Amino acid sequence: MNLRIAWKYSLYLLFARHRGGHGIHSPFVFDLLTNVIEKDEKQFYIFREIENVRSQLLCSKQKIKITDFGAGSSAMKGSIRKISDLVKYAAVQPKYGQLLFRLVNHFQPRIILELGTSLGFSSIYLAAANRKATVTTIEACSNIAKQAEHNFLFLKQQNITLLNQSFEEGLPTFLQKVPKLDFVFFDGNHRKQPTLNYFYLCLEKVHNDSILVFDDIHWSVEMEGAWNEIKKNEKVVVTIDLFQFGLVFFRKEMSKQNFVIKY
Repeated sequence: MNLRIAWKYSLYLLFARHRGGHGIHSPFVFDLLTNVIEKDEKQFYIFREIENVRSQLLCSKQKIKITDFGAGSSAMKGSIRKISDLVKYAAVQPKYGQLLFRLVNHFQPRIILELGTSLGFSSIYLAAANRKATVTTIEACSNIAKQAEHNFLFLKQQNITLLNQSFEEGLPTFLQKVPKLDFVFFDGNHRKQPTLNYFYLCLEKVHNDSILVFDDIHWSVEMEGAWNEIKKNEKVVVTIDLFQFGLVFFRKEMSKQNFVIKY
């Protein structure tokens, strides 16, 4: 964790609401916090299977050529990278992958989109939570896409479609084919304007019950700028800042509020 992130995290801990829902008066947010965000004691079988694959890949000595299409990585340099480093620095961590699972398991979205597949752990967490859902994940780097597809096959995830395209190419094409978006996980590029561009494109397909999840909202000044603009958008009603993730809801029956919750 670099100095800037460490400082931002200390501020987050200082101002975040405590666990347990204390001081939260919104019934929707209280229920979400107590029954989804904090309800992490239940371990589904797929958690163990995904984490077994993660453990195996952490020991891998394989290297692949990477093409970065976004802001790149502060931890990994060069175009040739170890699979083990991708697992360590780029893949969704268990705590947050399992939160994605619980969100999908609770709300049961049917049309799920992911921008940024990486090695596919987050895709699998999303897909396994609702077998009736269709998960479309977009990954521009072909070598990473191949590794992700291998993981999908190994873990028998049949409701995932991977589009090996740039977001600029794949996102508009995908949006033309679907009537709505129920759930979107933004985990790619990590620059302000591209992130906002993807958000605005997806905004045309959201509905009252849609959920957007943004990864690394405090990763950089640019990402914080994007997050702040997203919170101000007139269609956005409720946001929840979990430091790593930012959750966005559009429920018109609620008052506009922004929560910072310790996770």
